[in-house]
Order: sequence, then C-alpha cells, then structure tokens
Amino acid sequence: MRFNEIGQQLRAYRMESGLKAEEISARLGVSRAALYRYEKGEVIKLDTVNRLAELLKISPLTLLGIGVEYYTKPVGYMERLRQIEETSEQILQVFGPICYLITSDQFDLVLAQIFEEAADATSSERGMARAAAEQLLGVMHARKRMYASRKPSIIGILTFGSIQKFLAQGVAGNIVASERLRKIAREVALHEMEFIAKQMESEPIGLQLGLMAHGEPNGPFALVRSRERAILAMNGFEADASPSAQSGVAMITSAEDAVTAHQRVSENAWRDALKGAAAAERVRGLIAAARS
Repeated sequence: MRFNEIGQQLRAYRMESGLKAEEISARLGVSRAALYRYEKGEVIKLDTVNRLAELLKISPLTLLGIGVEYYTKPVGYMERLRQIEETSEQILQVFGPICYLITSDQFDLVLAQIFEEAADATSSERGMARAAAEQLLGVMHARKRMYASRKPSIIGILTFGSIQKFLAQGVAGNIVASERLRKIAREVALHEMEFIAKQMESEPIGLQLGLMAHGEPNGPFALVRSRERAILAMNGFEADASPSAQSGVAMITSAEDAVTAHQRVSENAWRDALKGAAAAERVRGLIAAARS
C-alpha cells in the first residue's frame, strides 16, 4: 500500500465531508495528532481504513487508491488536485476560458469578495458558509504557490463558448452577486483574457495556450504528468465554482486506458487548435465584442 497516497486521499475526503478533524478522531477513538499523522503518510491499519471509509461515506478501495476517486464538492477535488500537482512536470487542460494557475491576484480577490457576499446572504448558516469559502480559497492559493515555486509546464486548450460566457458574466458567473461586484467581476474577466491573448502571442517557455478549433468537448478534463505516472482529472467544477456547488461529480484516475484515451483526444485537439498570433487575434475579437 502507498501510505502517502492513502493519507492524501484521506485529507481530501475529510475536507469534502465537512467533518472537522476532532470529530473524525473522536469517532475513531484516536487523537487528532494521530489522524494528522495518517494524513501525512504514516502506516495505517486496514481496520482503520475501513472505519474511516465508513465515516467518510466512501468505499475502502477508493481510500486505498484502487479504482476511481469521486468528488462531489469543489474543496475535495481542489485539494486532491493540489496534491497531484505538487509532483507534476506537465499539466494539460482541455476546456475552460482560463488556466487558474496563471490567473492574477485580482481574480482571487474578486472571487473572495463574491464568496463573502454569498455567505453573508445565507443568514442561518453564515459562519459555516464563510468557513467553507476560506477553506476552498486556502486550497486554491496553495495551488498557486506550488506553481510559482515549481513551474510545471502548462498546455491549455481553451474554448470559444467558455470564453464568451466568462466575458459576459465575469468571474464566478454562476454565483448571485450585487451589481457592483458583478461589474468588477466582468472587468477582471476582461483583464484575464487580455493576459491570455498576450501569452498566446508571446508563447513563453513552459506555457502553451491554444483555442479549440471545432465545438466544445463533452466535458472538461486535465492530464497531470509526473516522472512516475500520468493522472486524469475529469472536473465537474469550474475554477470559480461556489464552495457549496454540487453541480457535478469530479473524477480522478490513473487507469491506463482512461489516460490513453484522453491523451489521444487532447493530442488531436491541440493539433487542430488555433495557436500563436491567430489565437490571440480571435481572443481579442471576443474581448472587443464583450466591451461593445
């Protein structure tokens, strides 16, 4: 058994469950320190794995890293993605208007403001909503810190439809926000897409961005490669999804057939994608249309 991976998945599923470490450790009859040691990769007994899986409402095989991991909330998926990205050498993203790891501080700032406003609107559960938002933002910021320190290469295949929606609605477009914040969110979206266009044009080392030539993919996914293996992440949540979003199911697997099939799809999409100055021109056209 890979105890380090069991620990990583335990942490991700614990965060998704909404249970505090103290609650889980109390039900298990172990100390909170022991639970944290499990999460850091300490040897864990199969009986404890079974009891943890029951508490977290997942299969013991899932916690052992056998088969497919399923996440129904953004925080669990984002935490698991953060763990995987820590050893990555290449991140390939298919679908979306942006690549979160290269977004600006303004993106995170307006997202935090929208999360806070939405939390305050839930009068009965304001404290819990704020805590959930802070937890999700903390995980996302940790992903950016990882990228800044390690700089894995990124290949992003973006799509016209997602860019148009992003420019029209702004950051976190699926979350109800005041007109003041929604206006700021649209301005930030324009800023992010202008940055994307510049990167397409300049083609910096370690960052390749293109526009999907035809239609939209059936679903967004990412392939994260390290020296040891490749992992497929099929994302049910957008980068700016609400902490309480349960609009889809994200899946993570290293199954060879799944990785190979998605690699083939992404290679074909990248081959046909608009790149360089041609892609930048199309993005700037979408920006101009959004401004008019």
